[in-house]
Order: sequence, then C-alpha cells, then structure tokens
Amino acid sequence: MKGLCLLLGVLLLVEGVLHAAAKQFRDVMSYGRSSHVRSHKKLHGWSPDQNQWNEKLYPFWEKGDPRWNDCWRGGKVVARLTSDSPALVGSNVTFTVTLQFPRCQKEDNDSNIVYDRNCRNDSSDFPDQYVYNWTKWIDDCGWENCTSNNTHNVFPDGRPFPHHPGWRTRNFVYLFHTVGQYYQKTGGSSAIVSINTTNITLGKQMMVVSVYRRGHGTYVPVAIASGIYVVTDQIPLYVNLTQKNDRNASDSVFIKDSPITFDVKIHDPSHYLNNSAISYKWNYGDGSGSFISNSPISTHTYTLLGNFSLNLTVQAIIPVPCGPATPTPPLPTSPGATTQNSTSITNKTELTTPAITTKTPSNLDSPTSTGVMEDTPDGGCRIYRYGHYKTTISVVEGILQVNIIQMTSVQMTVAQGENSLVDFVVTCQGSLPTDACTIVSDPTCQVSQNVVCDPVEVTDQCLLTIRRAFNEPGTYCVNITLGDDASQALTSALISVNGAPGSSSRTVEGVLIASGFLVAFVIIVTLLLYKRYKEYKPIERSAEQAVNREGLSVYFNNVKAVLFPGNNERDPLLKSKPGIV
Repeated sequence: MKGLCLLLGVLLLVEGVLHAAAKQFRDVMSYGRSSHVRSHKKLHGWSPDQNQWNEKLYPFWEKGDPRWNDCWRGGKVVARLTSDSPALVGSNVTFTVTLQFPRCQKEDNDSNIVYDRNCRNDSSDFPDQYVYNWTKWIDDCGWENCTSNNTHNVFPDGRPFPHHPGWRTRNFVYLFHTVGQYYQKTGGSSAIVSINTTNITLGKQMMVVSVYRRGHGTYVPVAIASGIYVVTDQIPLYVNLTQKNDRNASDSVFIKDSPITFDVKIHDPSHYLNNSAISYKWNYGDGSGSFISNSPISTHTYTLLGNFSLNLTVQAIIPVPCGPATPTPPLPTSPGATTQNSTSITNKTELTTPAITTKTPSNLDSPTSTGVMEDTPDGGCRIYRYGHYKTTISVVEGILQVNIIQMTSVQMTVAQGENSLVDFVVTCQGSLPTDACTIVSDPTCQVSQNVVCDPVEVTDQCLLTIRRAFNEPGTYCVNITLGDDASQALTSALISVNGAPGSSSRTVEGVLIASGFLVAFVIIVTLLLYKRYKEYKPIERSAEQAVNREGLSVYFNNVKAVLFPGNNERDPLLKSKPGIV
C-alpha cells in the first residue's frame, strides 16, 4: 500500500513538472517582452493567454534562431500589420495583416504560392511552377484524415479549425495577442481582426501577431509582426483648413478679408458615432465670440492682421443601453496626460488624439470632460464624449482678386517671324504681386500648351501689362495668376487669334466650357506653378513694331465678364501705361 501511494505521488509530481514546463500562449507570444501576469477585462471572443500551447504541432523559435532562415523557400516572408487606431473607447479597432512574399512569388487563385513567370530574377531559374502546392497536400491528406490524425486542422490550443466552405484556401494560421488574451484564425495571404475597445485600458497598447504556414507534419512559423494602437476617451479628429487664393497649404498663413473654410473630420472608422448627436463649438480667437453649430463645416473671415488662437470643442451624445454604471478604464498616466499624433494631410490637416482626462461633464462649457452616463426622458441612457482641436494661424495681407481689363494685339513684321503678340492689361485687389504666370491651354482649359512665369515689380498700384506670344492662329484658354509669398489669385479668358472661321461662336462656347471646368483647372494651375520662376526669354521689341488691329483680329472674352457682368468695369480709362512683363 505504501508503494502504491509512493508511485501515485511520483506520478503527480511528474505531471506537475510537465505541466509547469509546458509552454503557455503568453510565453510564446511575448517574444522577449515582459510576460508578467496582469489583470485584464475579458475581450469578446478572445481567450486568456494562460492556455497551453502545443509546441509539437506549432514549434516556437526565439528571434535570431537560425531556423528562421529556412522557414520559407526562396527568401523571407514579411508580415505587415496595420490598424485604424486611434479608437474611441467603446468603438471597434481593426487590425489587418498582409503577407509580403519574396520577389517573384505570388498567391494564385487556389491560394497556392507560385513563381511569377513574368518576373525577372537572375538568381533563380524557377525549377518548378509551385513554391508551395498546398492543394496537392490537402488532396493527399483530406479533411477527415487530417482531423483524425491531428496534424493539420487544429489551432495551438487544440481547438479544431472551423470547417469553412473555403477551408482549402486557408493555408496560414494567424495568432493575435494583446492585453493578456489571444485570438486565432486561419486565412490566406491576409487576415483582418476587429476588437471592441470597451474593456481595453486607455492609452497605448501592443498587438503582436504570429503567422504559421501549413507543413507536412507540423505548422511552420514564417513571420512575426507587432504594432502600437491607441484607445482614448476623447474623440479623435482632424480639421481641414482651406482658403481661396491661399498659396501654401501647410504654413498656417491665411489672407485677410477672405473666408476660411474649416472642415472637421471625425476619425470613426467603425461608425460608432453614427447615431450620436454631435455639436461643434468654435472660438476663432479674434474676439468674435463663440459659435455653436451642428454642421462639421464652418467658415470665418478674419478682418484683422496678426496671430490668432483657434479652439474647437466637439461634443457627441451617444445613446447606450442602460445598466450598471461602468467606470472609464483606468488611465496609464496621471490626468491631463496627452497622446499627440499629428500628420500632415492635404490643405492644412492635423490628426489629433487629444488630452486624456477624468473630469465630470455637463455641457460644452466643460470641454475636457468625458464618460458620464445619464438617463434620458424616454427611458434610455446616453454618454458624453468630447474631442478638442487647437491651432494658431497667422493672417496677412494677400491678393484677393485679379481682373483682365484690357487686351491689345501687336503685329510683328515679316522679318521678326510669324508669332502673334498679345498684351493683357491686368489689375488686382489686395496686396501687390511679386510674380506673374501665364498658362496657355486648349479651348477647354484642360490641356496645357505653354507656361511662362516672371517676377514683377509693382510699386504703387496693381496695374501691369503681360505680353505673350502665340505661335499659330486658333482659340486659346489663357489663365493669368498673380502671386506673392502668401497668396495667388487667378483669372481666365478665351481669345481667338487671326479670326479663325467661326471664331465668334467658338469663343462664346469656349467661355462656357472654361467656366464649367474652372475648378479642375485650378488644380492643374497649382501643380504647374511649382516652377514659378521658369526661364523665360521675352520677345524683344524694335522700332519697326507697330500696333495694327487690322492685321490681327483678336476676340477677347473674360470668363468673369460673361458670368458676372455687374462686377467688371466698362471702358476703363488708364491713367498711365503700365510696365510690360
């Protein structure tokens, strides 16, 4: 009897030692990071990382292990992990893993890995079509056989693979690990996982993913990836600032007496705030007071010069199920800690993850407060969340408007060539320009034919003559821009040189087309004017040149004169002859 008890004790001891020696998910997925036990709230559909890991079926290699060099034929597989973080607490954050195969390898329609025959690779002769022909492996094994011998269709924790209709194309196993829990799934060359952030601690968190490929007897690790994601209790947002005639879209310098458009974009990829009541409170910093709106787009015109502090508070009232009050997850730092993530996006854009705080909210007058639930008259409940944006802008003088007020033609002599010269008399409102650019295009204002830019010197009033040459008769769209360091204004016109047949009707038709495509053309103009000081050789004048309106018929149509006839002068009288550019 004593011998039996002793044997039993030894068996129990051996079992305890083996159990202690067995690897757990936290041991495998930590990859050198601290794997101490922390208390985390349960994530829906995820499992605790204290579960045992089947190391026989899923071998575990430390970083630097030489076996990584031979885990894939023909090179190394790289896993790219991305997320749509930052995420507002309560919303979903989505992770995407994409596998990047070695050069000249790709996934075919059956999810086998094959050599790309169209790819040039001097180091390989492509001895076979397949890098990995998993279709053949599966046909040899079959679902039933692989399930019974436990070699292919189970996860590291022993759970069987879900028998999807397309299970044959799922030859990779993806293992995700965060906040002490893991999630496992099969897939092809990419995988997507979403997590609800209600039970995730605020602040920065780490997501780690391990990728295994199908093998003959075991699964083989091929790649590891990790990335930081952020959960915040304030609304992530960015603001797009745009202004007509603003020259630089990234310097926070704007023009006086011209409206600025503020377009608020809330970062909510999981549509968590779709049913929320959202309001926007603006303070433009110029003494005009506060402005509250339900629209994400607002405009404001600064009438003073100087630097101004712009402040925005966004409030979202979110309908939620009523229940026991759930406190906001604990903060990783003291109240007032800030996680800032700013990226430059077209037209003065900043992506902001605002300061994290635990103050109690009441309304928009408590802009830093978040996370308080209250009952509604209809028996439901709602929670308040806030987002903030702050920036400083400079307001300077700029060019507000440009007009072509007169045009004349200059006839060249036979000895001087066949080019036709046209003088455009241009005026502007606002500050004085330092450069002038002319873009000559086809009648639709879509295809640029010639771009000329010159520095100009204007001392007292914005009045100058721009002379340009036309190589052959026809109808042209002419766009003239005047600019300074902060602004750039555009005007457009159609002209017909040498009285081409049907010039009158073509000119009128061209004006209508130009007005319809004006927005698209402004984009083209902006791109072309990066070369603002392109070399230009002005045509020299001689004593034999004379103005002869009978030799060259030019029909001038200003786009603004057609669309807004009340805004243009009639028969302007020039006090002095402007300088020619």
